[in-house]
Parts: sequence; C-alpha cells; structure tokens
Amino acid sequence: MADLHYPDAPRLDIAEDLFGHVVRDPYRWLEDPGSPETKDWQAAQDALFAEQVAALPGRDALAARLAELMRSGTVGAPNWRGERQFFQRRTADQDHAVLFTAVPGPGPGAPPVERALIDPMAIDPSGITTLDAWQPDKEGELLAYQLSVGGSEESILRVMDVVTGQELDEPIDRCRYSAVAWLPGTAAGRGPHGKAFYYVRRLPADAVPDGEQQYHRRVYLHRVGTPSPEDVTIFGDGMDKTTYYRASVSRDGRWLVIWAALGTAPRNDLWIADLTASDPAAPEFRVVQRDVDARSTLITGRDGTLYVFTDAGAPRGRLAIADPADPAIDGEAGWRDLITERPDAVLTDIAILDGAELRRPLLLAGWRRHAIGEITVHDLATGEQTGTVPLPGLGSIGGIHERPEGGHEAWFTYTDNTTPVVVYHYDGRTGEVREWARSPGTVELPHVHAEQVTYESKDGTLVRMLVISGAEPAPGPARPTILYGYGGFGVSMTPAYSATILSWVEAGGVYAIASLRGGSEEGEQWHRAGMREHKQRVFDDFYAAAGWLISAGYTTPRQLAIWGGSNGGLLVGTAITQRPDLCAAAICSAPLLDMVRYERFGLGELWTDEFGSACDPRELGWLLGYSPYHHVHDGTAYPAVLFTVFDSDSRVDPMHARKMCAALQHAVAAGAPPVLLRRESSAGHGARAVSRSVSLAADTLAFAACYTGLQGIRR
Repeated sequence: MADLHYPDAPRLDIAEDLFGHVVRDPYRWLEDPGSPETKDWQAAQDALFAEQVAALPGRDALAARLAELMRSGTVGAPNWRGERQFFQRRTADQDHAVLFTAVPGPGPGAPPVERALIDPMAIDPSGITTLDAWQPDKEGELLAYQLSVGGSEESILRVMDVVTGQELDEPIDRCRYSAVAWLPGTAAGRGPHGKAFYYVRRLPADAVPDGEQQYHRRVYLHRVGTPSPEDVTIFGDGMDKTTYYRASVSRDGRWLVIWAALGTAPRNDLWIADLTASDPAAPEFRVVQRDVDARSTLITGRDGTLYVFTDAGAPRGRLAIADPADPAIDGEAGWRDLITERPDAVLTDIAILDGAELRRPLLLAGWRRHAIGEITVHDLATGEQTGTVPLPGLGSIGGIHERPEGGHEAWFTYTDNTTPVVVYHYDGRTGEVREWARSPGTVELPHVHAEQVTYESKDGTLVRMLVISGAEPAPGPARPTILYGYGGFGVSMTPAYSATILSWVEAGGVYAIASLRGGSEEGEQWHRAGMREHKQRVFDDFYAAAGWLISAGYTTPRQLAIWGGSNGGLLVGTAITQRPDLCAAAICSAPLLDMVRYERFGLGELWTDEFGSACDPRELGWLLGYSPYHHVHDGTAYPAVLFTVFDSDSRVDPMHARKMCAALQHAVAAGAPPVLLRRESSAGHGARAVSRSVSLAADTLAFAACYTGLQGIRR
C-alpha cells in the first residue's frame, strides 16, 4: 500500500479547556457536510474507496452469493382483527417486504384471500422509500401507516381504508416512529370518518429553539378526516424536550395508558386514564409510576385486569397484576406477582389465551435465556408453569401474537443462524405447535456449526459468545474470523438468519458474536454494568472475546477482523485505539467516535443516560477516557480500517467517521494498511432495500477477507 495517497485534510490548531482538560479537535471543519472543503474531501474519499474496492478479490462473487442467500425472503406473524389478518412478506425477487391483508377463503378448506396494502416498491420504484410502521384499527377497517424516504426515518403518517384502499386523510408529518393507539369505532362517533387515534408528533420547527427540531414530542388525538392542525394535544406540555412517548388503548376503549421516558434511559413513567369518566380529548390521568428507577409497561386484559410487565426489583423482569381503577401510585406496593423473576432468563413477552374452548385460561411467556429464546405455558389465574412450547432449535422468537378478542391460538416467529424466519401456530387446547408460514424463497444453505461458549473477561465476569463455523465444530487450524459486538442500550445479540454470516462461514471463515455487558442478554443489571462510568467493561469483554478465540485456536491476530455498527461502531473505534494489536482489520459502521461533542449532533442528547454528558465535569472524564477520536496517535501500527456511513443518517451523524478517518489517515505511516471511508447516499441508520444491503455487505466482507486472508470465496 506504499502508493496509497490520502486526500489532503488540514489540521487546525483548535484546543479547548473543558473543566481542566485540554481537548484538541484538529478536524472540526469536517463537522459541516455542506462546506466546500468537506465536499471536496468527501469526493476524494469516495474516489479512493471506489478505486480500492474495485481491487478487492472476490467482491463480485461475494455479492452474488449474498444475493442468493437473501432470496430466502421474509414473513411476519399475523396481526388479527376478527377474521381479517395483516402481515408482511418479502419474496425472493423483492427489495422490500409488502404489507398484506387476508380474509378467509370462499369455502371450507379454501386458502385465505390475500391483497397487498402497502408495497414500497410500487410507491417508489427507486427503492429508497420504506414502510416504517403500521397499525390497523380495532375493527380492521382502517390502517394507519408511516413511510419515510432516503433513510431519513422522518415518517409521514397516512390513513387508508382497508377495503377500498382509499386515503382518508391528508398526510401528517413529523411522526418519526410514532406509536398509534386507535379508539374503538364507538368511542369517538359512528362511521369510519368518526374514528380516532392517539399518536406522537414533534412540534413544528418554528415552535422550538433552533437546533432542537428533532426533539419536543407531544401526544395528540386525531379524528380521521379532520385536518391535523385541529388535533388536540393531550399529553407532553412542559416536559423535557428529550421525552419519548407511547400511547395504548385497551380493546374495549376504556383505558388509555401513556408511557414516557427521557431519551433512551432504562426507566419510564406511566399514567392511566379512564376514558369512560373523561373526554378522550381531555383525559384525566392518574400516575401509576413516576420517578422510579424501573422500566414498566401496562397491558389491559380482556377481563379488566391490569398486567404490569416490569423490571422493578427484578432486573430480569417479572409480571404482576393490578386493578386499573386503583393502580399503585408512585411505586409497586399494590402489584401482585403473577410470574416472578427467573435467575437464568429474561422475560421478554406475554400473550393471554382465554377462549371459552380452553379448560382454563393460559398465559404464554417468552424468555431469553443467555440470548436463546424460550416459551413457557402458565395458568393465567395462578401464574404456575404448566408446560413449555417446543421450539425447533437454539434460536430467537419474535413477538407472541394472540387474537385481540381472545381464543385458544397464538402465533410467533422463529429464526436461527441457518433458518430464515418461520411463523409457528400454537393451539392452547392441545399444546400442538405447527408451522403456519415460512419465508417464501428457496436457497441452498451451507452446513454450519453454531455453539455458545463461555469465557472470562478481565474482571473475572463470565461472558457468553456464539461461535459459528463450518460443519466441523472443532477449531481445527486457525482461520480468518470476524468478531462482532454491540454492548449498549440494553440491546441483545440473539441468533438470526444472516446472509452475511453464512457467506463468510461458507468461504471458510469463523463468525463470532459476543454478548457483551451493556446489552440485556442477562437482564437490566447486565446492561447497567456496561453503561456510563462502566463503559470500559464493554471494551474489556470484547478484547477478552478476541483473546478466547485466539487461545482456543480459532484464529490469530493476523486473521481477525472486528465489526460493529452505531454503538458497536464506538466499540470498534475504541478497540482500534486501545488495542491496535488486536486484529488485522476493523469495520466501523455508522459509528460514534467523538464522545466530547456527540451530544451536539444527530440524536445525541437522547443518549446521555447511556454514556454520560460532556457538560458534566465528572462524566466528561469518563468520555475522554476512551473517546476514540481523541486517542489517535501518530506512528501507531493500526489495522486496516473501513468506515461505512450514510448521508441520511439522522441518528448518528457521519461527522464522527469523517473526523476519525482523517485523524487515522494522518497518523498511519506509509505502507500501512489502508484507512477507507465508504459513503452511501439516500440511506440512513435503519431499514434499506435488499439490493443495497447486498452491496454494503459485499464491500465489507471483501475488505475483511482481503486483510485476514480468507481464500475460500465461491467464484
């Protein structure tokens, strides 16, 4: 790589004294994406990456194989409204999943009659429009759905008549991933145009201070067919600008619940209102939980029981019951446990089966035990476990769906490392589990072996890791290996079908996914053990995972690549600077890297509870202790580094990767492995078209293969 010449990037003499810390920021000019200097620098980086990726061996073969494996398609569990179901499905040749509705066929044994409701590619053949969320009303007559364009995740909410496909409202903007809580048709008037729902929307830009347009949410009541400026604010005035809200309405329309949390904090407040005792446009709220260090959710049962899904006093979760007319106020004194905390698993989901055809009402509980999904069966009255739901392997379950009106049936999704999503049906009368639907594509899958191992971190904590290799389970000779991690925000790394993993393993590599602290694989305590002042533990867990893979004979430092995105990009960026000897290649996607200024960009102010704030002198010390951008040193032997960023990323600003890329390119010596920046336009942090996923994964895997020596790519 001696001939590699990086784009010119002037180093400015910028230094600030922050609470006694001298903080240098030579590439602050790269924070402005619209400046001529940044545009010229970025264009030169684009050209450099294009030149380098064209020379990566096996890139096209990887893209072809990834496309084959992604032709498995996807399918979702049904959401029922009477006899009508709503579900998503993507076939082998589609770039986006399509939302369907289906009703029973014309005679006994006839298949359901399906009809597409929302096809993103039909709406926008360019593929940059995504379906972000959808929610049918309680009768299955109307559908609220949200679309965004170009990866911005700035959703626009629309309402459709399910039968005719007619749009019933003008689009409502500023609804980024808004929860929608429909009132029953009789709760707000008669006829489809009298229907109403609660939703969440940001205030208009001219109503908030400059730079705060992405915050300041409120909960509104919208009556279908009326202009959105007439919508009534029912909650949120006077609360912190970073507060996020969710609203839900019980099936009978009586109980409205508001959930509120500051940013991504692992705690929330709860209010409940009786809509039979107050106007839906002016609900009279009672506090259920406020200023309590716990995350709780309320679910109103069909029998009027209030189910409290909470980690209060139970970091792995428990299920309690209460009276919605007299819930506990500012605490949990009035809650009675139905399912108590398990010492070895995290409670993730519940479904209630209470049809008259059952001998007794049942409760299904979803669990995550060391990142692996389980479902148990309980007596609804006592909580006593009466059985388990058999699963096909060591994988992950999706949400458990029941019929809103009750019954004996439930549906859930299952996937693992070699199984595309399958929907299963559970019959509470017999305990029988059968396949309901599967991903529609047909693919040739490689034979792989997955095992969960346990290793010891720096402080002696035991951490689990999933290791996926070829059909032979033994390590054998050392092989090129990718180590993936995240370690933050309570996100769990659970098994799932992945064309990326299968392509790598099929080519002779090993793929490992570590369940680092900061996630919630072991509950909320596991999350908190890796946040704020404890963030270094996450990095130590990651280094220990690499050490285990090396000592166990799976790989060597010269054959190891590390990979992470978003918060996982911070993990990789920190590893590059703290342990440059750890690996041969690093893939750092949509990363956080300047932890001194992260709050000023994207959605950074939402994450101060996770990381700490640079506005606090003590917390600034935590951040400066590991902030990757501030720990790049000239002359260090860094691994090959690939940054991947997305122009429309509204969560993590691409400025992080630009600044870090410039710093590393300045620091490395001639002939060192490359530092490259891959930029993608009309894409963001979230959902994307399959073809774009193929291109991104092919570039990334080809880079990792080149610098770890992977040779077995299918030609």
